[in-house]
Amino acid sequence: MSINKSLTKIIHLVLAAGTALLLLSCASGYPPQGGYPNHPRSILVMPPVNLSFDVDAQYTFLATSAYPLAEAGYYVLPVTLTMEMFRQNGVTVAEEAHALPHARLHEIFGADAAIYITITQYGSNYYFINSIVQAWATARLVDLRNGAELWSGEVRVNDNTSVTQDSIIGILVEAAFDQIANVLTNKAYDTGRKANYQLLSASRGNIKYGPYHPDFEPDVPTFGSE
Repeated sequence: MSINKSLTKIIHLVLAAGTALLLLSCASGYPPQGGYPNHPRSILVMPPVNLSFDVDAQYTFLATSAYPLAEAGYYVLPVTLTMEMFRQNGVTVAEEAHALPHARLHEIFGADAAIYITITQYGSNYYFINSIVQAWATARLVDLRNGAELWSGEVRVNDNTSVTQDSIIGILVEAAFDQIANVLTNKAYDTGRKANYQLLSASRGNIKYGPYHPDFEPDVPTFGSE
């Protein structure tokens, strides 16, 4: 895979600038945690693998990944730049991106770690008497320097539509209308965003706090740019 040197340079410059900005503003108010071995400072969000039947699932999880990771105390490489880098180098399928060597990703993007997300369920589904909007996913945080898995997690969010009718005909009609409304209003996006936040948020006890969070405990060495 050929490397677009100009885009690589831009990503590295953005990484350095983002690191400086994160030092100025961080969330607070959560209990302290210890770190990972060789705790990463920066994270590359990989294109999510979508195993659901909804083509929008990948874009929802990709677009909503940066906020919880940044809130947790990490610098997150801008997803638009990283996706363009993959595209320009002929990597347009998420499974192909996930198969790339970790050392190669570290060389190209300069990130300390990468988050690998797999979406297993997403979208609005009709279940006889009600409509359920689902967002299920798993994730892994991998050290790009040595390929070690630092963390893995899973989330399942099911937003059920309330049934208010008494008769079976009324229930069926209401559920059908709810299904249509959920699709038209793209309620799946809100559910996916909620699921992604729960999955990647350190405040919910999942990923540990990063070096740019005030409650991070530097009890182990960190690597990456200062």
